[in-house]
Amino acid sequence: MSGRAELVRGVGLVKRFGGIVANDAVDFVVAEGDLLGLIGPNGSGKTTLINMLTGHLEPDGGDVLVRGQRMSGRPPNVYAAMGVARTFQQTQLFGRMTVLENMLVPGLARPHSTWDEVARRARRYLDFLSLSDVEQLPAKNLSGGQQKLLELGRCLMLEPAVLFLDEPFAGVHPRLRDKLLDRIRELHQGGRTFVVVDHDMESILRISRRLVVMARGSKIADGEPDAVRADQAVLAAYAGL
Repeated sequence: MSGRAELVRGVGLVKRFGGIVANDAVDFVVAEGDLLGLIGPNGSGKTTLINMLTGHLEPDGGDVLVRGQRMSGRPPNVYAAMGVARTFQQTQLFGRMTVLENMLVPGLARPHSTWDEVARRARRYLDFLSLSDVEQLPAKNLSGGQQKLLELGRCLMLEPAVLFLDEPFAGVHPRLRDKLLDRIRELHQGGRTFVVVDHDMESILRISRRLVVMARGSKIADGEPDAVRADQAVLAAYAGL
């Protein structure tokens, strides 16, 4: 991380739901150029953590900083304006709108955008994501994998500094999963920063340059994937010990 700009930092993040502590004083840093996999058993607090890091949940304790600015109490659109984008476990598309229209919405929301420029950029990303042939179809008509690709495309229309992808491979056909993996790699090589949360350990390990592991609401490992995979605390967490 030395020499790379810090994009997002969570400091001592705590989130409770009734008597359940979903996140317990979690520290988390995303630096420019990261391709970070966030994994952990079911109920370990991964989605809760990225919900706080992207403004979709207010922490009960701790703080989130984006480019060094404290973000407490700010809504998700402010995070997005500062370059933080995210996808969701369940895709949040406009089902009755066409694929192209879904791309235009976030593009036109950017300051000083023009219709022609946004449409050109949308079509460029649709081509990159192999969705050009379906740009006039309603989004609800796409396969699950195509919808995941489209949601990634909608995030790219914001030209974000960092993308948080929540379960991007869940329910996706292996062929489209491989396409999605390839596109994430290409985008990362082009300078994009990613945090990828998924239960698909094989896919996460295929792309991650850094791996963070959650268990029981706490971060238990953070480092290079090979070292993390051999960590005894990680092995114990996945064995249910």
